Amino acid sequence: MIDTLVSRRRLLAGAGLLALQAPLRAGEAGGWPARPIRMVVSGPAGAGSDIFARLLAGPLQQALGQPVVVDNKPGANGLIGNDAVAKAPHDGYTILLSPSSAIAINPVIQPKMPYDAQKDLLPVAQVGAAGILLVANPATGIGSLADLVRHAKANPGKLAYGSWGSGSTGHLVMEGLKAQYGMDMVHVPYKGVSPLLSDLLGNSIGVGFVDIASPVPHIRSGKLRALGCTGSARGPALPDVPTLTEQGYRFDADGWYGVFAPAGTPREVVLRLNQEINRILAADEIIQKFAAQNMPRPPIKDADQFAATVRRDLAAWQSLARVAKLRLD
Repeated sequence: MIDTLVSRRRLLAGAGLLALQAPLRAGEAGGWPARPIRMVVSGPAGAGSDIFARLLAGPLQQALGQPVVVDNKPGANGLIGNDAVAKAPHDGYTILLSPSSAIAINPVIQPKMPYDAQKDLLPVAQVGAAGILLVANPATGIGSLADLVRHAKANPGKLAYGSWGSGSTGHLVMEGLKAQYGMDMVHVPYKGVSPLLSDLLGNSIGVGFVDIASPVPHIRSGKLRALGCTGSARGPALPDVPTLTEQGYRFDADGWYGVFAPAGTPREVVLRLNQEINRILAADEIIQKFAAQNMPRPPIKDADQFAATVRRDLAAWQSLARVAKLRLD
């Protein structure tokens, strides 16, 4: 009798271990999902974060068997959208797609955060890794980083540059460029990439840092000039555009988009989301769509590996902020 009980317990224990090791399937996350999921995007429609959110939303909806509704909440370099998710119920029905700047840079330069990025937002999955683009309107006559430096130094205080918000990646990188080359340029923050692109196309502002994806059609058509990109490699959709490192300014840190959930979201929900998103990112069709948006093959990381990336990048951006002496009022 005792031997039978021991055998039964061993069998149950083994089954439990196998269940932890096996991929989660529908219904195994405590009945989740049983209703639509809201994917908050901390950027406007048409911006890079919105593009990649919509690339994910359709396949994720099919995988989960519930609608995935994209909800754009732009502004304040992602603070508005990120704060909405940080304060949302941690039941797995609200998730966030955010650029790295809103996660890793805001805590470094914002004097007062409405939430704690490391405590209130739970890393779920990394969605791509690439740089950002420095672009100019052709009417400026600026075609490279060297041209920009010459123009800015010949016209101190007269050349303005745009970014998608105070504290954005573009803001921080340009302040680093200004410090290295002794340029005097005025920063004009926009409420997202889309309005900045509109003003760049209309030459209301001559130069700006934008995301890696949304300006590609305008660069190909000649309406904008790409002066260079940050990151460790050239973008696949614009292979002729050199990195800033190739042009003498060493900045090869990659930006990324990431999916996050409110802290306290059940671990099994996070695992399920991570598994499904990684499965989507590994599909050839998605890899090709990423390349068309100037993004290299997306890295595949589990939730803990992505959390380590967030911690590492926070330290890297903090170092750059010190060099640029950047702190928002």
